[in-house]
Amino acid sequence: MATVDWTADANEALTLSLVRAEEDKQVLGGEETYEEFHPTFTYPIYGEDEKIYGYQDLVIDLRFTSGSLVQYLSVRYAQKLDASTTVDNVEGILKEFIPSDYDTDEAAFFTRVREDAVSFKPIGSVINTYTRPVPSTSGSRSATGEVVEYEVYHATWNDPGFREYHRRMQIFILLYIEAGSYINEDDDAWHFFVLYEKRKRQNGTKTYHFIGYSSVYKFYCFPEKHRLRLSQFVIVPPYQHQGHGSELYKTIYNYALITPLISELTVEDPAEAFEDLRDRNDLRMLLANENFMKEGFSNEAVSHGGGKVQKRKTRARANPMGASSGMVKGTGKMGPPIDKAWSETFRTQLKMAGRQWQRLMEMLILMHLNPTDIQAARAYRLQVKERLYRFNFEILAQLEKEERLEKLEETFQSLREDYLRILEMIK
Repeated sequence: MATVDWTADANEALTLSLVRAEEDKQVLGGEETYEEFHPTFTYPIYGEDEKIYGYQDLVIDLRFTSGSLVQYLSVRYAQKLDASTTVDNVEGILKEFIPSDYDTDEAAFFTRVREDAVSFKPIGSVINTYTRPVPSTSGSRSATGEVVEYEVYHATWNDPGFREYHRRMQIFILLYIEAGSYINEDDDAWHFFVLYEKRKRQNGTKTYHFIGYSSVYKFYCFPEKHRLRLSQFVIVPPYQHQGHGSELYKTIYNYALITPLISELTVEDPAEAFEDLRDRNDLRMLLANENFMKEGFSNEAVSHGGGKVQKRKTRARANPMGASSGMVKGTGKMGPPIDKAWSETFRTQLKMAGRQWQRLMEMLILMHLNPTDIQAARAYRLQVKERLYRFNFEILAQLEKEERLEKLEETFQSLREDYLRILEMIK
């Protein structure tokens, strides 16, 4: 007789949906779907193993109204184990992490979906908008020229109703950010940037639908300014890999850039995927900065709106293989080695964190480095290794000189490969 397995994978059992009113579903493209997706993590809720014991064919159905994020929860299963002391209390555990006013009546929830679709308006002030072509019913872009609008709102605890709204959306932090946790509502230093889709119905009415958000902490920076530390950043799965994360990040960065009393935007312990997103957008911003590129690379390169940088054509004789071209270093401030005072001036103006700025400079120099220029390649290698040595000083200082040099070279080569991977993304 086969043994019955009473253990369920919590990530598979938990099903999430952003539910739209029927009038909003009528204008969706053929491949657009915002229902029945799953979390990446559930260990903050159901434990490190992400397992739930005591059920067969378990389904935890957690739905949200697509804009106001009012929740509906239903727990279904084919069979439940009788031994109540060892069976996990699925709803009892989950309800500790969501507002207590969630619906359990499906009909009442659908009524709320219809009502909130029309009445819900984002909280805070809109600080950025952008558009995308309307997907057609076949999944391709619409040929009508119509667009979908997207808006980013800036909010704080002082905005009426936002504290309650935040309690509804914060569960996405637990479900999609590794080591994510809820923040302290009593701390007034938090700022929030929330992204919405603004979609037009067939009758012309526009409704809002939640896409994701970021929480940013403002802390004092001597003598009279503040730093912004990007702490949490999430785009829900139905909207991922469509460029919305980049739009949200650029909005936050531009907010910091144009706010006089903010000195710098930093990021708290970024995940690899977010670090890539940040690198891509920061690099494109720098490539599109005409003054920076002209001063950095002098007569060797000019910026073309963030695209590839074109080197000046000459009719000089070619150099033998392996010989220095004699022109890579030129008179540009980027060198290599980089002019540190010039670099720091631009870093301060562009309000970027020190380590991130250094990495970006290293990537841009590598992007323009002539592989036949031995002197420039050596200067670049020494510049990067100097930073790596300072950053890893405590570990490297414990090693013998030969082992230390070997470890530095190994780290440099690994970093160079990663830089080339990132640079390939922005071509």
